Amino acid sequence: MTGKEVMRELESLGNPQTKKTLLNHGAVEPFFGVRIGDMQPMVKKIKKNYELSLELFDTKNGDAQYLAGLIADEKKMTIEDLQHWVEHASWHMVSEYAVAWIAAESNHGRIMANLWIQSSDEKIASAGWNTWASICTISLDDNLDKIELKKLLDLIEKNIHTSHNRVRYTMNNFLMACGQCVGEMYEPTMNVAKRIGEVKVNVGNTACKVHDAAAYLQKMKDAGSLGKKKKKARC
Repeated sequence: MTGKEVMRELESLGNPQTKKTLLNHGAVEPFFGVRIGDMQPMVKKIKKNYELSLELFDTKNGDAQYLAGLIADEKKMTIEDLQHWVEHASWHMVSEYAVAWIAAESNHGRIMANLWIQSSDEKIASAGWNTWASICTISLDDNLDKIELKKLLDLIEKNIHTSHNRVRYTMNNFLMACGQCVGEMYEPTMNVAKRIGEVKVNVGNTACKVHDAAAYLQKMKDAGSLGKKKKKARC
């Protein structure tokens, strides 16, 4: 499919109710309001297409940017590509998910995550923490530096309550991903989560809830779900 063909199909899939819901969650124009599930047939048809993903992202259309993340070829994504994407993502659903997922799957995940979490820009920093969360969920434990992860926990403990709104949200996501998916990180993450306590995030006019990380980790332990990995970050 060409870029123009993709954009026409996305427009045809736009749903007014979905658009209204996404606007409540913070989406900004231009976008059509396409359900993620309705994008999946397109993803299966296109498969991975590096050049097309770059073209779609540069339309600045929120639906096209999200789809770009789903079809991007992680092995071809460069540091420059990823930096361009995080800076030009139209809203946090693109930056924190589509961009963070492909960054985590790429050859530059740790580099980008560590760079982004230092940013004073809320959108970029929150993408960095969700990139780290995805790295924890897809990387073998032997490929993760536990000392580095503990330093990230220290950073979160010191800064989470004074960080930007979406950064608090994704720091909390990292706590849950690190504690659940990285075997020996459960105890240190649980200890930090307990000391942090409730994380307050303004979720606007939505029904979204912020998980209590300590309660979540205990639930995962009780369910025997600790240490489970995903094959890929994208979904």
